[in-house]
Amino acid sequence: MGDRFSGWFPLLLLAVLAGVTLWLDHIAQPPAGPRVTASDEPDYIVDGLSAMRMDEEGRVKHTLRAQKMTHFPEDDLTLLVEPRLVTYTDERSPVTVSARHARVSGNGENVYFEDGVRVVRAPHGNRTELVVETSYLHVIPDANIAKTDRPVTIRDASAVVVASGLELNSESRVLSLHGRVKGTYDARGLKSR
Repeated sequence: MGDRFSGWFPLLLLAVLAGVTLWLDHIAQPPAGPRVTASDEPDYIVDGLSAMRMDEEGRVKHTLRAQKMTHFPEDDLTLLVEPRLVTYTDERSPVTVSARHARVSGNGENVYFEDGVRVVRAPHGNRTELVVETSYLHVIPDANIAKTDRPVTIRDASAVVVASGLELNSESRVLSLHGRVKGTYDARGLKSR
């Protein structure tokens, strides 16, 4: 029996050491849940953001305001709370885009508005105010382009139009509707202006 025990002793010792190693590894691990790495942490946060971009002649091209801005350095992404982007083109009335949240690419070339997106073209000349509402909008500020592949509702003084998506060029004032488009027109709205 002593020979049997001496033959199994090294295996028993290895099993005990493996068990202790697993136990030590278990207690040394951080608790379960989402891990926060350095890349998940912002490098700066701004409350009450107000910024403007100008063209070569010093005229205001865009203004951007937000309740809060958070920048993440790992992917150079900026998150905005309650953003409001106003685009000015020529002497025409401005186009304002607002939402509950937005993501801005590192170079500012793309802004992705999300949740309760509202685009308002102020009245000018003989045109009434135009309001576009959707849940998502991709804006390319330098190209004056706004587009979405989500359902949209468009209203002015005399019409309501619903579509599956759109592309708006605020410089040329061309609005292209996509997918299923339905609308109603009421000429009385024009007379009440």
